[in-house]
Amino acid sequence: MRVKESGACMRLLALTLVLAWAALAQPPKPGSPAAAPVPGSSLPAQAIGPDDLISVSVYGAPDLNRTIRVQSDGLIRLPLLKSPIEAEGLNPAALEAAIASALREDRILKNPYVAVAIVEYHSRPISVSGAVKLPVVFQADGSTTLLSALAQAQGLREDAGREILVSQPQPGPDGKPATFTRRILVRGLIDGTDPSLNLKLHGGEEVRVPEMGKIYVVGNVKKPGVFPLQAGAETTVLQALALAEGLMPFAASQAFIYRHDDAGTKNEIPFELAKLMQRKSPDVPLMADDIIYIPQNHGKKLSAAALEKIVLFGSTAGATALIYNLPR
Repeated sequence: MRVKESGACMRLLALTLVLAWAALAQPPKPGSPAAAPVPGSSLPAQAIGPDDLISVSVYGAPDLNRTIRVQSDGLIRLPLLKSPIEAEGLNPAALEAAIASALREDRILKNPYVAVAIVEYHSRPISVSGAVKLPVVFQADGSTTLLSALAQAQGLREDAGREILVSQPQPGPDGKPATFTRRILVRGLIDGTDPSLNLKLHGGEEVRVPEMGKIYVVGNVKKPGVFPLQAGAETTVLQALALAEGLMPFAASQAFIYRHDDAGTKNEIPFELAKLMQRKSPDVPLMADDIIYIPQNHGKKLSAAALEKIVLFGSTAGATALIYNLPR
């Protein structure tokens, strides 16, 4: 009787072991604890690029579990595999399938289950520069908008211009990479009047915020200086002279505007100052970086080369200091 009970126990134990082995041999279902990727890899799934850091977890093969940096040529290499795997341009799910296929083809695992997750993105930089409080380069690790990119740069400076330039990589007509630049009005973006201005950024974009346009008033005026152009409004010579607090005595009857054209050529534009002040000639509109020069009536005219140094000087404070040191 005891022999029969012992035999039954042995058969029960054998059956238990077989069922346990069968359970372990089954690949885990997605979402189960055994299929979870390595800790720390919780970034949104996007196309993988060079220098991205990814985690690879292969169920039942701990020697293949590792964190891998995608090479500059877009490939990754796993131990035991004969050939590298193309990772660039794939999302994590597609790379999982590619790794599983390679493991089957090389007869390393019969029915592998592979989990891939993104640990760090390094192939999707967004740069924000120009008239922002903190120029920055960061990685697009999910849905990023133009406003959130500006928030990363701590917002616009007070001297920011009226437009934001966003350069985005796009395929050209011949299929080769090209760059498309779009101009976004600051007021429309900030006010939210047109939601389409808050562009979606996916990485590879350059956001540039030009400084507000400036005009320079030098020579025989009471307060030579550098003055901002008013956004959305025309600035004229009379307005510029008002900002410079008017003319000094013995100002010449003829004055000059120095302006660069689109080709970079420097042009001297004379105008009759006396007639303008007497309202006998129309006011003259100005453009960004114009230099208004008011000579003395009997003084030596300042050379255009000397005036050019003002524009090249850089900061408003520095340019103002240089203007005050110029002869009038």
